[in-house]
Amino acid sequence: MSGKTSMVFTRTCDSTLLLAYILRNLGFSAIPISGQMSQAKRLGAINKFKEGECNILICTDVASRGLDIPSVDMVINYDIPMNSKDYIHRVGRTARAGRSGVAISLINQFEVEWYMQIEKLIGKKLPEYPAIEEEVLRLLERVAEAKRISQMQKIKETGGKKRLERGDDDEEDTDKYLGLNKRKSFEKSKRR
Repeated sequence: MSGKTSMVFTRTCDSTLLLAYILRNLGFSAIPISGQMSQAKRLGAINKFKEGECNILICTDVASRGLDIPSVDMVINYDIPMNSKDYIHRVGRTARAGRSGVAISLINQFEVEWYMQIEKLIGKKLPEYPAIEEEVLRLLERVAEAKRISQMQKIKETGGKKRLERGDDDEEDTDKYLGLNKRKSFEKSKRR
């Protein structure tokens, strides 16, 4: 679904930032949003997503309810929610106003019970799409390298801090996630 808008839900605030870095290092346009960000940062990220500056919003359940994001083509549960009702709120971000959408949940052996609770709540069995081992192995090295680089970036950009500090330079941080600082400095140098 290249070029479509996607929301990717993770369980922790820390995961949103790391996954955004990983996706960016793999060439995707992704921006994180979490409860540990200031309100200004969250609004900035949402606006960039709505305006199409990035097409992947990596979020915690802070974005599963109450946000006005009318056009989401796909929801991915990177971490399946522990609460079945949160699943409904997450996947409800797509298929709004009569539109159709796709919801994908990635699960591992430790999350099967939560997955079964979701199926029980919605009253139907969800289709299973097992990963094709050959495809996974083909991409594994590239993704592992992107993750390693992303972990170093995260440590560097957060100053070794585990969490983002509230009130840091909101616009600048949001632009870092999108890689806009380089573009802005290039544009400034072109004008001179």
